Order: sequence, then structure tokens, then C-alpha cells
Amino acid sequence: MRYLAALLITVFLAGTALAGQCPSLVSQIDQQLQSAQLDSKTEASIKALRDQGESLHSQGKHAESVKVLKKAIKKLDAMS
Repeated sequence: MRYLAALLITVFLAGTALAGQCPSLVSQIDQQLQSAQLDSKTEASIKALRDQGESLHSQGKHAESVKVLKKAIKKLDAMS
């Protein structure tokens, strides 16, 4: 029984940590977009990923949101 309780607590805390990470990643993308020199196609692609990540976050799909947002950041970093 203790193992089950420990597992549930771990899963809960991991989900909470991911949930808190999403808004900071969105903010990071927004800040980088302000100073980035991108062509309109690349900028639109990154903004679409950002919006998708924000939508996933609001749906409670935090692991997927983090994955999409990190993809947008990686794309931004490659262009800098």
C-alpha cells in the first residue's frame, strides 16, 4: 500500500511540475520572438507551435505541451 501511495504522489508532483513549466516556456518563446530576426514563414511556424503548446496546456495535457513548446524553442535557437 505504501508503494502505491508513493507512486501516486510522485505522479501527481511530476504533473504539477510540468504544468508550471508551460507558462514559463510560452513566456520564453514570446521574449525570443521579440528580438529574433526571422522570415515570416519561420515566425508563423514558431507562433503556431507556441499557440498549440498553450492550447495543450489549457487542456491539461502538460507533457504534450512541454514537448511542443520545446520544439518551438529549439527552432528559435536554430535561427538565432
